[in-house]
Amino acid sequence: QVQLVESGGDLVQAGESLTLSCEASRSLFGFNVMGWYREAPGKERELVATITSGRTRNYADSVKARFTISRENAENRVYLQMNNLKPEDTGVYYCNMKEYIATTLMEYWGQGTQVTVSP
Repeated sequence: QVQLVESGGDLVQAGESLTLSCEASRSLFGFNVMGWYREAPGKERELVATITSGRTRNYADSVKARFTISRENAENRVYLQMNNLKPEDTGVYYCNMKEYIATTLMEYWGQGTQVTVSP
């Protein structure tokens, strides 16, 4: 079983930056897609950013040009650099990793880290 541990969430003011980190309990090799999702109060969990094993990146329109997802294989970590944060970025941010084992898609989630952006 893969364990994902997020860190880096905090209370910040609008316009400030944060970097979230997700550490996996094993090597990132083998995961097909790694990403970040967020869940705001009263809303459904939504995709924020993903990065594939081939380093192709995908972003939600609301965070394009402000957020950057990256991976550090040597550390078994995926990062989310968040700049120019806005109050609407507030939520619990979850790390997610997907891999195919034979034809079965396995999906793993972290416990989440809280990001709060004050006006």
